[in-house]
Amino acid sequence: METRPNPLAAAGFMLLASSLIAGTTLMAKLVGRDVLGDPLHPLQISHGRFLFAFLAISSVVGIVRPTIRTANLPLHIARSASGWTGISLMFAAVAFIPLADATAISFLNPVFAMILAIPLLGERVGPIRWFAAATALVGALILIQPGAGSVHPAALLALVAAMVMGFEITLIKRLTGREAPLQILWINNGIGLTIATLAVIWVWQPPTPAQWAALAALGFMMALAQTCFIQSMKRADASFVVPFSYATLLFAGLYDFTAFGVVPVTTSLLGAGIIIAGGILLAWRESRRSR
Repeated sequence: METRPNPLAAAGFMLLASSLIAGTTLMAKLVGRDVLGDPLHPLQISHGRFLFAFLAISSVVGIVRPTIRTANLPLHIARSASGWTGISLMFAAVAFIPLADATAISFLNPVFAMILAIPLLGERVGPIRWFAAATALVGALILIQPGAGSVHPAALLALVAAMVMGFEITLIKRLTGREAPLQILWINNGIGLTIATLAVIWVWQPPTPAQWAALAALGFMMALAQTCFIQSMKRADASFVVPFSYATLLFAGLYDFTAFGVVPVTTSLLGAGIIIAGGILLAWRESRRSR
């Protein structure tokens, strides 16, 4: 059944998704540092994310019982592998740098997706989109500060994570329209859980009860965030809802300040602002192209 346009509901769903996504990075930071027990390896954190997200989505599938159509497994595997790699790198990064900085760098996903879409999807990129991409990359350079004497390795991890997840976006574009959103989410998290389980064998350690709770919260929040994102995109144009997704940065900064007392510095605010400006320009141009 087609969903009627509802901009107010779309904005609400996107803001809720943003708060949840920022919450997942907070949970990853809590279990990746010695806050709730001995720090867990990023691979174990990503395993918990896929485990509990898969359980949550499987519960929905069991209730809704959607029609599962033939899936493009090679494409799903590639998408899930890139998603697992990107999220594992991001979880490793947030343990060492402010949540707001890692979140801002993650906003480069659409930029890398645009660049990768040229060879992978055969898309043409005009001057406005190149300008938007260059603007966002300038913001990233301000955050990473390559001329400051030494670059924090965790910032580079976040940058590589954004690149990998940009590749994932190009794969999602190929899946969208071919398969139902719930089917895509379910298969993606199932394959991701399989990959994460094989990888975590070598680094797994018994989590504390508090860490189990944080991992469960991380997985359930991610599943709910994905659902809210889809509901938001169904109710309004991307050009309207995408700017609301940048509220993730505000939530990340708030959570980091509340939990760890981290106060953003001027360079962080400047770099994040430039990345957001480039991202909004790119989203606007993408919406014009789609029309």
